[in-house]
This record gives sequence, structure tokens and C-alpha cells, in this order.
Amino acid sequence: MSRTRYARSETLRIAYELRGTMHWRRPWLVLIQGMGMDRRGWGPVLTRLRRHFRLVLVDNRGVGHSDLPAGSFTVADMAADVAAVLDAAGIRRAHVLGASLGGMVAQELALRHPDRVDDLVLACTTPGWPFAYPMPARSVRLLARTASLPAETARLRHTENALAAGPGRAELVRRLLERPGSRPPGSGVLSAQSIAGSRYAGRPVARIRARTLVLHGGADTVVDPRNGRLLAARIPGARLVTFPGLGHLLFWEDPDGFAAAVASFLLAPRPNRDIGCSEGGADDGLVLGQARRGDRWRLRHGP
Repeated sequence: MSRTRYARSETLRIAYELRGTMHWRRPWLVLIQGMGMDRRGWGPVLTRLRRHFRLVLVDNRGVGHSDLPAGSFTVADMAADVAAVLDAAGIRRAHVLGASLGGMVAQELALRHPDRVDDLVLACTTPGWPFAYPMPARSVRLLARTASLPAETARLRHTENALAAGPGRAELVRRLLERPGSRPPGSGVLSAQSIAGSRYAGRPVARIRARTLVLHGGADTVVDPRNGRLLAARIPGARLVTFPGLGHLLFWEDPDGFAAAVASFLLAPRPNRDIGCSEGGADDGLVLGQARRGDRWRLRHGP
């Protein structure tokens, strides 16, 4: 495993990791995780993505090996952290993939630092209030109960909630809870990240100039799947791919399909890149069935 490096973002040290640096012809891809997840939260999708990209894995402030801020912070602060990582790594421009809260950070990075973002992938995320569809009631009820639950029970319940129901969910929950090297976030960090996400006011995403792919699980009970369609409709030229039957952590549930969708979009030839959607936009979004064990995704380029 690559060593942990650090970038300075104002008074904080932000931890990050570079993988695949020897493959200098491959493009850089920055990965930004969601609430409570450190850079190891990408799990099995990393090996798939590393076949095509050099990876920049970021620990958001307060999680993993990054410093814990003294007070509250905003999504804009987290985007500044990612820009500081790019500076420290000497990377002028990169593709950016953000999931959940990390998707909000990725949107903010694309708006505040458009010169640093090549193409953009937004997974299981939202355009922010007051424009987004609210959190599903199931997750609202869980959040309301979280403070009264023991820490380990809360982690278990939130992990279960982030995965779609199915025969393999119990094993995925176990793997997620036993991720090697991950440091469980404290309640203060989770609260601060939750507040940052809930206060993220919808930005003028129509000003995003990066080519954008939106990915969402059709059975997501953390972020309403209709938010994926909202984002794809508002970002010029964006494409939407929906994974029926998958939950919030779709990159754990179907790492092959997720990685194939990302790589197909980011590596497609310019200027008329596509991932098999018909001409038009978000209303023509591609819907993918869940792969069975051993299946391979074949996303074609062009019409």
C-alpha cells in the first residue's frame, strides 16, 4: 500500500495517498468519500479503477489520518482541502469522483476551481437544499435515533441502511465494518460532517463546465434517487446512469459495474464521448441492471 502523505489546508493537515504513480500515461482521478468514510471506504472498486487511472485518495477533514478541526466547517472548506491536496501532490488538473457528501464537495470544487477539474463523476449525491428531494423517511428516523444508540450499534445500523436489501447484505456489512486500517470516526466528526451536508445550499450547478456523469442506485435510502436526475438535468450535457436495486454504497454492491461506468465515461474518446445513452441529456439516462457474479459490463462509446 502507498504511504500516507499530507497537505496543508490552512491550519489542518489533510492526509492523502497516491496509487499507480508509475503509470505516468494514465490520467489522475481524485476520489472523495462521503460522511464518516476515510480513503479506505472505496473498498473493492479501487482495484478496478487502478487498472485505468492514477488515483488520489483523500481523507476528508476529521476522518482517517486527517486532522480534526476545532469547530464546524462547510462543504466549501472541504473542497479547499482537496485543492490543497492537488497542490501538494503537484497535480495541475485531474478527473474528480465524489460520493454522497463527497459528491457535494466535488461539485463545489468544480465551481470554485474549474481549472483543476477535468471530468466529473457524481455518485449517490444531491444538488443541496432547497432544490433537492429530501432524505428518505427511513434515514431521517435513523438519524433521529442515532444519539441514543451505542456507537457500535449506530455504525451497524447506518451501514445496513446504506445497502440495499438482499442475500449478500450481511456479508457486505461485515466487510464494511471490518475494513483494515480504517479509524472509526467520532460522534463529533459525524455531527460536523452531517451539518456541513445539511447546510449545503444548492449552488448554480448549471455553471459547471466539466463533462459530468451522474451515478445513482435505484434503491438508495440515504439520498433520494430522484436527486441524480435533478443533477443530470441541471448540469449542461451531464449523463445519468441508474443502477436498479442498488443502494447508497453501490460501489461496494457492484464494484465491477460502477468501475466500468466510470472508466467508460472518463476514457471515451473526445470530443463526442458517450456511454451508450441516446442523444439528449438526463431524460435519456442509461439504466443498468445489476451484474451477476462473473458478468462483465460492456458500455459502448458513441451512438
